[in-house]
Amino acid sequence: MPRAATASDVFNAIAEPQRRDILTLLRTGERPATDVARALGLTQPGTSKHLRVLREVGLVQDRRAGKQRIYRLDARGLRVIHEWTGGFERFWSESFDRLESYVQDMKHTSEGASHE
Repeated sequence: MPRAATASDVFNAIAEPQRRDILTLLRTGERPATDVARALGLTQPGTSKHLRVLREVGLVQDRRAGKQRIYRLDARGLRVIHEWTGGFERFWSESFDRLESYVQDMKHTSEGASHE
């Protein structure tokens, strides 16, 4: 099955670490593209490309302010990721419960051995 184009798939878009860094940065509020590039140590063309991809998949919105584009996070686009990862919550919860049970068993075993 062919991979979805990055610009149409949220999962592919956030697979790129620099795009995740941009989203994390934009959680704190709006920023011009130049500030995003400077804050993350990225080139301006690279930042623009990443922001375009994020905009196309609906993770950021932009507006014009003079000659600048100001970007802001649109976390609604992350809903599909949240829903997908939420499906693993039961798995992790059960895994941690089993680990806790194992640790408690080990404690009781070692306490019993030290009392003999």
